[in-house]
Amino acid sequence: MLLIPAIDLKDGQCVRLKQGDMEQSTVFSDDPAAMARHWVEQGARRLHLVDLNGAFAGKPRNEAAIRSILREVGDEVDVQLGGGIRDLDTIERYLDAGLRYVIIGTAAVKNPGFLQDACTAFGGHIIVGLDAKDGKVATDGWSKLTGHEVVDLARKFEDYGVEAVIYTDIGRDGMLTGLNVEATVRLAQALSIPVIASGGLSGLDDIRRLCEVEAEGVEGVICGRAIYSGALDFAAAMRLVEELGA
Repeated sequence: MLLIPAIDLKDGQCVRLKQGDMEQSTVFSDDPAAMARHWVEQGARRLHLVDLNGAFAGKPRNEAAIRSILREVGDEVDVQLGGGIRDLDTIERYLDAGLRYVIIGTAAVKNPGFLQDACTAFGGHIIVGLDAKDGKVATDGWSKLTGHEVVDLARKFEDYGVEAVIYTDIGRDGMLTGLNVEATVRLAQALSIPVIASGGLSGLDDIRRLCEVEAEGVEGVICGRAIYSGALDFAAAMRLVEELGA
């Protein structure tokens, strides 16, 4: 089970939002590279970066901070990034800089042809991010709810060749109310590619529940507000995963 610390970038700083609201942000660090180093020293094997400004602008906005993180830890752990990635040139530039995975979210839903092109050009490096509420996919920084069912879209994108799906329950994200494990498992069972859980991680009980369903295809979990607020001790969570996997 991969425990993947999130580093959400806004105006060059490491922040957390409540339910995707840019006005409700808490700054945790003004040195994202040092934050990345901290999580790697705690045992993280992958990091999850989000360019929040980029997600809303539709183009990269925190590239300097992202490159500083890649220089700091890119040789030691896999780094994945989402937010504002809308063209193949941007993907190529980030992969050349040392990024391992690019996450395509809104653009995958609105422009499936772009996702298909990205999978063709950069096979093995593309993850799709599906954010949902009550089983329906949301786009544009969660501001728009579509009529698309998560499972239907995920199956279509699996056929394109994506490496994995990050499934976020947006009703829970940043709220520390517990992961929607049931919905995550339903999605994983419908696919042959891995699913990464996201949204609402609240403590060690969530980690235990995920480890129990790892065999269903749940590969990991994004760790956000819980590890910054202290609700979840990341090093203790890593030890628990190792114990349960032993």
